[in-house]
Amino acid sequence: MNETETDRLHKLNKLYAECISELSGIGIDILDEEKIGKIDIGFSNRKVKRYGCCKNENPDKSTAYRVKRKIYYRKFNTHHIEISDWLMDLNDDIIKNTIVHELIHCMPDCNNHGKDFKRYAQYINLNLGYNISRVGNKEEDYKKSNIEFSEVEKKPKFNYKITCLSCGYTFYRMRLQRNFTRKYRCGKCMGKLIIADI
Repeated sequence: MNETETDRLHKLNKLYAECISELSGIGIDILDEEKIGKIDIGFSNRKVKRYGCCKNENPDKSTAYRVKRKIYYRKFNTHHIEISDWLMDLNDDIIKNTIVHELIHCMPDCNNHGKDFKRYAQYINLNLGYNISRVGNKEEDYKKSNIEFSEVEKKPKFNYKITCLSCGYTFYRMRLQRNFTRKYRCGKCMGKLIIADI
């Protein structure tokens, strides 16, 4: 029986509320807008392989820091969590694992998979029995949910063939930066590069 979109959204919101309650039980108040910011959850519109993502927006300028020429922010005031639609066919514990993973990305200093993210993940795994990691194993999760896994791996289609004029070394790229041949040289011999469309 197929679930309607409304049923799926209701299920997602129910599991999201359970995750928030569980995190609150171990001292992580994810709804503290002063400390963490505003969070909303929904489905991803794109057909993607990923389980979910957290889009952090509206950076808190008081938490800015610079590394070389780039500015980073420790805290964001708005977070949009997107869960992939295909994930809703799997077991609730796998969906909740993904939701908690994305909720960690809402925490200050956790908008990547660095040491602060790992610290929270380890604490939650230990206290709540989750299995939060950097990436999921789709085939294993389908097996746990008693669903046949039959995803056909697509080979990436390359658009450009780059060849070194000096040594003949060839490599491929899907897209190129502007002025690629002016900015870059061969990694083996520092020779000049030429580009051919595939």
